[in-house]
Amino acid sequence: MTMLEKQQSFIIQRQAMTVLLMTPPMTQLNTPYPATAYLTGFLRSQGYEAVQRDPAIELFLEMMTAPALEIIRQHVEANFEHFEDDELPPAVHAFLAEFERYHQCVEAAIRFLQGKDPSLALRINSRRFLPEGPAFDAIAQMEAVSGDVLQAAFGNLGVQDKAKYLATLFINDLSNVITQGVDPYFEVSRYGEQLAAANPSFDNLYDTLMDEPTFSSEILEQLVEHYLEDTQPSVVALTVPFPGNMLGALRIAQTCKAINPELPVVLGGGFINTELRALKDPRVFEFVDFICLDDGERPFLTLLEYFQGQREVDDLVRTYFLAEDEHGHPYVHFNENTALHDIPQVNVGAPIYDGLPLDEYLSLCEMLNPMHRIWSDGRWNKLTIAHGCYWRKCSFCDVSLDYIDRYDTAGADILVDRIEQLIEETGQTGFHFVDEALPPKTLFAFAKRLIERNVVISWWGNIRFERTFSQARCQLLADSGCIAVSGGLEVASDRLLKLMKKGVSVERVAQVTKSFSDAGIMVHAYLMYGFPTQTEQETVDSLEMVRQMMAQGCFQSAYWHRFVATVHSPIGMNPDQFGITLAERPEILFAENDVEFTDPTNTDHEMLGEGLRKAIYNYMHGIGFDQPMSFWFDQPVAKTQMKKDLISKAISNFIDSNQA
Repeated sequence: MTMLEKQQSFIIQRQAMTVLLMTPPMTQLNTPYPATAYLTGFLRSQGYEAVQRDPAIELFLEMMTAPALEIIRQHVEANFEHFEDDELPPAVHAFLAEFERYHQCVEAAIRFLQGKDPSLALRINSRRFLPEGPAFDAIAQMEAVSGDVLQAAFGNLGVQDKAKYLATLFINDLSNVITQGVDPYFEVSRYGEQLAAANPSFDNLYDTLMDEPTFSSEILEQLVEHYLEDTQPSVVALTVPFPGNMLGALRIAQTCKAINPELPVVLGGGFINTELRALKDPRVFEFVDFICLDDGERPFLTLLEYFQGQREVDDLVRTYFLAEDEHGHPYVHFNENTALHDIPQVNVGAPIYDGLPLDEYLSLCEMLNPMHRIWSDGRWNKLTIAHGCYWRKCSFCDVSLDYIDRYDTAGADILVDRIEQLIEETGQTGFHFVDEALPPKTLFAFAKRLIERNVVISWWGNIRFERTFSQARCQLLADSGCIAVSGGLEVASDRLLKLMKKGVSVERVAQVTKSFSDAGIMVHAYLMYGFPTQTEQETVDSLEMVRQMMAQGCFQSAYWHRFVATVHSPIGMNPDQFGITLAERPEILFAENDVEFTDPTNTDHEMLGEGLRKAIYNYMHGIGFDQPMSFWFDQPVAKTQMKKDLISKAISNFIDSNQA
């Protein structure tokens, strides 16, 4: 079949089309990823029959059953047949040695984490019910430093939370057994991520897809067969939010094509939008037929109209497909079509969760960090207040891409309408706003409308720590249901914050975060090290700033990230302006994102990173504030040049000015 004949075979003249939307494995286990819910709501508003399934959660649950563990044990025993006990990976050794307990406990632990059997908490907390593999070593390591960490974290009454933490360690052990002994691409929140992330070649993914299927991919195939039989779709659409979803997406596409070669399969999502903007390898289209970039509503709607014979192929918006040159050779064609504009936020509609197993998701407690706890625990309805970022200046951010660059908001009343609709559908009043940065003007109007309309919710999201967030406005957000915010303190250095075009200072961040904390709102700070031209002195001074802010109660949770340059950021596009040299890159046929670079400053960021993480972990537990900066590092480091009372004075001055 020629390319033209293949395209013509997609023209399906139908009064009603059924679109099946799926999220491939793996994403977070506690709540559905929102992309399919958004598209389902939008497509139904346009008169299409849209259904959705979540094979990510269903694959995980299928593998966490007693019968599945029996098969996993068979694979493990076969793969480690010639190993002595002391040669086995620790998780595998524990699994085989205590298999009967794992077999007995796995389904009970899953039910508990789903909230279906809370009384099991007391047995789990006895530390005699669940087998404890190497994941539990973390408790002993923490106790060696800090004493009884479980008692400190959960006390005598935090029975459910403590059991959740222990059950999560149990699940992590089983996940490691599967990764090390059955399927090297399986992880709880990723699935073959290393095959796709910033990989310029499609070879690794292609070879994996051509290999014999693994145990997990066999289960995934069975799930997809059931979905196709159940829904009888005209089109299959897969969202790929992260690199760890790409292998699962192509496995699903492979299964769809094996069952019905003429069934159109479409890809989209965050990983596609960010990393496949230079796609050239035609082999990708052995599995899928079309790949849409950026916001999916307009490209996908136009594609459906094309399938119905209402548009020509040249009308497609930001869509890849396979074409042929004048010699009949296939090549990857990208159709832009700027004549058709994106759907405004006021018209995209509310997400619809119909079709997703809302009572099957797991509430996890992965680490003793209060903000990470919110991310992985509880069922959150996910929404955006606005499309894009109202600031869109940060030099490390992908500001050239649509999901950042195109700012559009629907307004407070429409947002509250959608919230009421979601509460009615899901019965859940928890909301996670997934904006890059919540726009203050709209946010304050939204908070007032929630209060005026007596809509009771709990919500959290990402912000910029800017001066707009006064004490009174932070209290307004708290009164409207805000329970937590996260934002970037980044390098905690005024010179580097200016180079980043962050638009804030360290003192301003201290004042704003203190206002949020004083209003009873939990604050998480994103921290960064290894930024271009960052010196050891600046890194140590940054840690001192963080120490002072945490000691003053400005924020309760934080995490250090190693800086990574990306091709779509101002740093990646203009490295000379930031004093670095990008490494020579190979020809890009598949994915492109992270880029290596040389920084003439020659700071040992690897050594510093270990100390930064050690310090922040202890600070979050209220430990080590009196230790000198050198205490946290394995090698001698520069002494901090920051005044010990810099942050306390900044906060006092801010409070005095507000009271004047």
